[in-house]
Amino acid sequence: MITLLIQKVLSMFLLSAVGYICFKTKKVTMEGCRTISNILIFLSLPCVILNGFLTEFSKEKLLGLVFSTVAALLVILVSIIISRLFFSKDAVLNFAAAFSNPGFFGVPLIVASLSDGAVFYVATFIAFTNLFQWTYGVALLTKENKKTVPGNIVKRFLTAPFMIATLIGMFFFLTRVPMPKLILQTIQSISGLNTPLAMFTIGIYFAQANPAQMFKKVKLYKMSLISLIVIPLVSMLVLCIFPDQYVEMKTALLLVAACPAGTNVAIYAQLYDSDYTYAVESIIISTLFSIVTIPLVVQIAEMLHII
Repeated sequence: MITLLIQKVLSMFLLSAVGYICFKTKKVTMEGCRTISNILIFLSLPCVILNGFLTEFSKEKLLGLVFSTVAALLVILVSIIISRLFFSKDAVLNFAAAFSNPGFFGVPLIVASLSDGAVFYVATFIAFTNLFQWTYGVALLTKENKKTVPGNIVKRFLTAPFMIATLIGMFFFLTRVPMPKLILQTIQSISGLNTPLAMFTIGIYFAQANPAQMFKKVKLYKMSLISLIVIPLVSMLVLCIFPDQYVEMKTALLLVAACPAGTNVAIYAQLYDSDYTYAVESIIISTLFSIVTIPLVVQIAEMLHII
């Protein structure tokens, strides 16, 4: 599994390099980047989540969904608490350390090292991550800038693409209604766009950074240490309380907990007039270090027989 993870992470970085080159050679503009982001948010990620639910129903799977929902909530709450302990005075790094990149970085790793069906176990993690980003995360950034948080959070959450996909997926899983073959094939095809488009976007972020300044910021290294090592190690303790028979669930959740900072920290920083450049730098540094830390975290978990 470690070998597969390393190969997949390296492959994802090569895809990022393609995005970097496309932006630097002006084949992709910022407007193009926004278009790619819309495809990711409104098409590919929802299809990945939906496809994860289109698995054979069983009581064990149903119980696994319950366990994964509880585990996801606990892991995210632990991440928020740890992040706040270390970065209470730095809203951007507080946000970046608290919320990983489960949809665009974690899902490809899960599919590569486990199976498409394992995405089933992280759907609620993705939902909770987005919920807390829209509420707690935005509150961090807006408190820093004294800007009003938009209302109607519940409506926005329930109508979000990832949430609609989760609800539709749960319907098909619980009712056992078969998905028409043609529609299923279309969903699977769109799901395949998730990894390359997501990594192209990260490559475009790389192209916007100033390495000479970025690599001098010690706080970015501290944030990476907390989000990529400390939080996943504590998450292992949380996952220990769940039955050993759900090893696939625990592995999937550990992988998403060990992922680098999510791209939403940059999106929200830009939206709410926070430090967008600083947010982009937090994504880049943590993503670079994750090539080493993700396999390391998984190896530690295997040695301790947690997964």
